[in-house]
Amino acid sequence: MSLRFYDTRAREVRTFTPLRAGCVSIYLCGATVQAPPHIGHIRSGVHFDILRRWLTFQGYRVTFCRNVTDIDDKIIANAEDEGIPWWEVSERNLRAFTAAYDTLGCLPPSVEPRATGHVPEMITLMRRLVDGGHAYVPEDGAGSVYFDVRSFPDYGALSNQRLDHMRAAGDTDAEQERAKRDPRDFALWKCARPGEPSWETPWGEGRPGWHLECSAMATKYLGSEFDIHAGGVDLVFPHHENEIAQSQAAGDPFARYWLHNGLLTVGGSKMSKSEGNSLLIPVILTKVRPVELRYYLGQAHYRSVLDYSDEALYEAAAAYQRLEGFLRRAQDLVGSVEPASRVPEDFAAALDDDLGVPAALAVVHGLVRDGNTALSAGDKERVAELAGQVRQTLAVLGLDPLAQPWVSGDDGGLRQIVNALVPLALEQRQAARARRDYATADEIRDRLSAAGVTVEDTPNGPRWVLSHG
Repeated sequence: MSLRFYDTRAREVRTFTPLRAGCVSIYLCGATVQAPPHIGHIRSGVHFDILRRWLTFQGYRVTFCRNVTDIDDKIIANAEDEGIPWWEVSERNLRAFTAAYDTLGCLPPSVEPRATGHVPEMITLMRRLVDGGHAYVPEDGAGSVYFDVRSFPDYGALSNQRLDHMRAAGDTDAEQERAKRDPRDFALWKCARPGEPSWETPWGEGRPGWHLECSAMATKYLGSEFDIHAGGVDLVFPHHENEIAQSQAAGDPFARYWLHNGLLTVGGSKMSKSEGNSLLIPVILTKVRPVELRYYLGQAHYRSVLDYSDEALYEAAAAYQRLEGFLRRAQDLVGSVEPASRVPEDFAAALDDDLGVPAALAVVHGLVRDGNTALSAGDKERVAELAGQVRQTLAVLGLDPLAQPWVSGDDGGLRQIVNALVPLALEQRQAARARRDYATADEIRDRLSAAGVTVEDTPNGPRWVLSHG
């Protein structure tokens, strides 16, 4: 099967053909760093990290651009509330986002441009739009620049809306709104306000509008035309709609495929700080390990809505532990296990079909079931074969427990100590069971479990695996 994606703009699944043979360019709308990230923010990062890993495994050279919006109304408002500079809010939260991406095993982007570092590119784009009659500077706009949505006939194509049915853009204050020719026109540049950061332009001082920055940064690093533009479904309108309008009105073909991940909800409501239901990464990581949170966020299809609950999180963690446990037991039987060079055909077919991670994970769990059967039979050759396939499939998903970042050789010898002490405790447990002191045997098992060591009794004796840490 050829690689296919659901293209939001086409509203259908399309066969993927890269602009340049052997290369794929991806722009992901990244963080607006007004506050620390919750798991809804990072879901997008996990899904498109899997996309990147799958393309890389297939032999493509992937250029992955993930931007940072480091100036906007909310950043300024939060800084005012705290009585600190706007850039301090941005820097603090950018570090939190970077830590979250790293903690969940997302590969670092090829480039991570910031909006405030690309004002010259924005000015160039605005000049092209003004000169082409697609943008204007109102007489009483005091330096603002607006995009004329009626000048772009295809406006609304991405979100499948008609202009006459759209509400006002609502991206400026009341005074600025009055300066617009049409209330649906959106701000490319916002005029300076007292106490706010501003940059000089040919039309006066001000700061970037939200939409302008992404068009400027995407084309700077990926070219006037590139392969994939990705982001959350909540960005389809107005953000991505406006990106298309301003870029194509300026003469850039822009993105060829538009991929959008579904929302993460809580009790059916969108997760957001304003709703009071956001779940911050450090809070969730008190419940499960980072790799288990990655499994939870990535297990559903990227376009589906994922409704959070503790129960679903724990079920995902248990499912991952079953995969992890098989690989640990396989190592106990056959020694070191290397990833296979290929993945099963049905696994590849699942990911080729619009990044079908649920079907791909079903294949992985099937491999593990077969592997456990081989373990019970003591079939070392079959165990080694299946374990190699499990490692490679999990590597594509960023979940291989035997690879970085989930395993580290720099543990100060801690694993060697654990490997020595746990078998000693299990010997004591077996001795207690042999003398029918089941209370002591159960206490040893429970204390090991409390320490993060899961014990499984098998016909060949007890096996153990680290379930936390």
